Amino acid sequence: MYSPPLHRLKAADSGPPLRVYQVWKGRNRFLLGGRVVFGPDVKSIFLTLSLILVPVILFWAFVAKSLITLFSHGGGIILVVFSVLLTAYILVLLFLTSGTDPGIIPRSPQPPELDDDSSGISTDWGGSQSSAHGMPLTRNVTINGIFVKVKYCQTCMLYRPPRCSHCSICNNCVERFDHHCPWVGQCIGKRNYRYFFMFVSSTALLCLHVLASCSINIMKIMHKERCDMLKAIERSPVSGILIMYTFVICWFVGGLTTFHLYLISSNQTTYENFRYQYDRKMNPYNLGVARNCVEVFCSKIPSSKNDFRAVIKANSPVGFKPSLYTAPTRAVDVEMGRRQQGVGGDDFEDMRARGGGLGRLERCSTEPRRDWNERGSNISSTEPRRDWNERGNWR
Repeated sequence: MYSPPLHRLKAADSGPPLRVYQVWKGRNRFLLGGRVVFGPDVKSIFLTLSLILVPVILFWAFVAKSLITLFSHGGGIILVVFSVLLTAYILVLLFLTSGTDPGIIPRSPQPPELDDDSSGISTDWGGSQSSAHGMPLTRNVTINGIFVKVKYCQTCMLYRPPRCSHCSICNNCVERFDHHCPWVGQCIGKRNYRYFFMFVSSTALLCLHVLASCSINIMKIMHKERCDMLKAIERSPVSGILIMYTFVICWFVGGLTTFHLYLISSNQTTYENFRYQYDRKMNPYNLGVARNCVEVFCSKIPSSKNDFRAVIKANSPVGFKPSLYTAPTRAVDVEMGRRQQGVGGDDFEDMRARGGGLGRLERCSTEPRRDWNERGSNISSTEPRRDWNERGNWR
């Protein structure tokens, strides 16, 4: 497995040509020459594998033979074969979730250009309203007639498209960012969310299958030996251990599956739900339960915006690709915010909210007067609204 260097940016003329994955600015790890991309904590996948495979192997080694013997008409064979197929399916989903580009937005080689009227943005208490590059921290766009705030990422030097967030662990902006999953060692985003949900739900089904099979085995032993449950567990102690183990795990993966079913039906992400983003306003992405499910399970997975195997040309910006998401050319809504290293713009919104009325402090007398709307943003009445079209571009 290859961990890309961050500062080894020698010219390609003096040696073999470099590829994008070899100079990638994120913390991803690559395999098979950049064909497979993992997160920085990919080693945690081995823990996940052990939690799945160890109990299943115990089931096959100590319980399967008993089930095949107890069911004389092939019922035990069906139970064992089903567990084998389901386990293989889960392993495939695990590697698809962990080794797929989750929807990384390519970094921009330079900040987007601003109009002259953007240079007069005022400063509030608690920090500048513009980033280190002089860019406004936030802009408002409309989706289905509802205002949605997009934020400027200082690391990637671009305005994130709606529902995109910068993962501090992978150091990438990810489309439709759901969360960073430590169990698969990868961000969960637009391109691998389907694999993640199927992995979690299939794992829950496997737990229920092993739990039910071991319980049936104990009941069959009780009936055959005419003994109580403790005596039956003594005859098959592995069945008793697996019953307790799968019962506990079922609560975890079953609850996670139920939670994500709710998110899918309401078209939310884990990140949005934990921030209570739609408690007091309408969700612009909610298309109804049926269409929300179709969007997740039946829509085509978009192609990756990154070609990690592309050869870096000499005298070209290394590790960057012009962003497909350009900023609007006129100044629009800007809300108070402060960006510091290690604190994301999304996280600062929570800090600002805890600050109460600090955003209402008096401005400098040299600043133009701005009106505050109901959402707490100072909007100039002469500024146009900006829409985000279906292709992800400003219009």
